[in-house]
Formats: sequence, C-alpha cells, structure tokens
Amino acid sequence: MTNSEMQTDAAMKQAVQWLREADGLLITAGAGMGVDSGLPDFRGAEGFWRAYPSLKADGIQFEDIANPVAFRHDSVLAWGFYGHRLDLYRSTTPHAGFGILRKWAEQMRHGAFVFTSNVDGHFSKADFVDNRIAECHGSIHRLQCIDRCTETLWPADAVQPEIDEKRCRLLSPVPTCPNCGAVARPNILMFGDWDWVDSNASRQQARLEQWLSGVQKVVVEELGAGRAIPTVRNLSVRNGPRIVRINPREFGIDPRKGVGIALAALDALTRLDTLLSEV
Repeated sequence: MTNSEMQTDAAMKQAVQWLREADGLLITAGAGMGVDSGLPDFRGAEGFWRAYPSLKADGIQFEDIANPVAFRHDSVLAWGFYGHRLDLYRSTTPHAGFGILRKWAEQMRHGAFVFTSNVDGHFSKADFVDNRIAECHGSIHRLQCIDRCTETLWPADAVQPEIDEKRCRLLSPVPTCPNCGAVARPNILMFGDWDWVDSNASRQQARLEQWLSGVQKVVVEELGAGRAIPTVRNLSVRNGPRIVRINPREFGIDPRKGVGIALAALDALTRLDTLLSEV
C-alpha cells in the first residue's frame, strides 16, 4: 500500500467514526458533486470551452456569459447558454451518491441539511427535503426580472427552450417578466451581479442556522468544493472540526478541522458506505 493509499484509508476510517457518532449531517457541495452525474466541469477556460465550443470561437469565457450584462447585451445568446444548462439539469439523473447521503441522514437524530453552490436543483431531484436545502448561488429553476422591477421569483417550469447548439443561441422566445415584460433571467448569482434577488437564499440560510443551533455533534460532508470560489469551504470550516473533505484534487485540510479524501464524490461515498455497513 502506498503512502497516499494509507492516508486515504486512515481518513476514511476517521470519517466513518464521525458518521457513526453524529446526530446531524451537514452536506456542503460544490460543482464536483455533479461531475459523477455526467455534468460538465467548467474548471478553467478549457473545461468551459470543451462544454461550449461555439463560445470558444468567439473568445467568450464563463465569466462573460454567466453575467447579467450578457442578458442585456444579447439575451438570445445568454438564454442559449442558460437554456441549454436548464435542459441538461432537467434531463440528468443525480448519481447514487445522493441516495447514500440521504440514507445516512435518515439514521441521524436531526437528519441532514444541504448547503450548495450548485444551481442544478439535483438535491431536490434526489428527494432531499426542500426546506433543508440552502442554495447560496440560487437556482436555475427559478426566474427573476432582469430589471428587478419586483422581488418576486417564479418557477422556470414553463420555459421549454429550443437551442441552436452549434451557435449557442435560443430559438424559442426569450422568457420575460410577467410583471413588466422585461427579459427574465435565472435567479442565479452571476459575476458582477448587483441585481440578484437574494430573498429566497436568505430564507434558506436562516433555516440552516436554525437547524445548526439544534445539532450537538454535526459531521460535515464536503463534496467537490474548490478553492476558486470558497463560499462552500468557508461554511464547512465554520462548522468543523469534523469535516470530511472529498475532492480528487483540492483535498488538503488543516488536520485540526477534519480529514481530506482524494477521491471523486461517488467513489468516496460508495467506499464510506461499505465501511459503515461493516460490523
């Protein structure tokens, strides 16, 4: 057994002990959680352009299109990108790791609470209770007015986008605000976004804080959260010291705060579940 394998083995054994002792499971998840479901990894410009080669031809990076300015400058292109993502998230099935986490939570007194930067809605799709999910960057399944004429959000259920994937452009009508008729946009916190309506995210955060106040021995399962945008990691660290950081690349953690497991989410969760089932 290599030194790396020994470290992983020791980290997993410690994680299993914490899971057995915990009365609440705090799941903190970043983009890496969705990779095992088949969702694209936007890590770096090349990762983004692999998923959207038509944008590479025009030199458009993730920060350029995931930006409220894009909806004002070219709403057909912006909705081509977000409409494609909406279809992708709707058609993709969450991987088995979601079910493993739900099973663990059902065995704990206070169950689980999810804190995620992912906008795909996959924790809801995997049957986690909606009032136990905090989406710190919002959700693609809710819409808001680009002009913020109202704080009201509405579901994206009626949006059935038709996309020209070669050009990343929306063929169907651009969604509009039912209140003022302006362009509608996903209720997602974008880059340089001063008009994001954060009312729903704030309510979710308040429910999370209330849940945490009642848990005596929380274990944090951090899955696929990187350093580039550290919101998820910061939340994990604030709720240590029993953090299980699962990340194939950026798994390092202060040993006073938790353990790091250098595996992808589904692989790590499957192995931990096998160890938990052993007497």
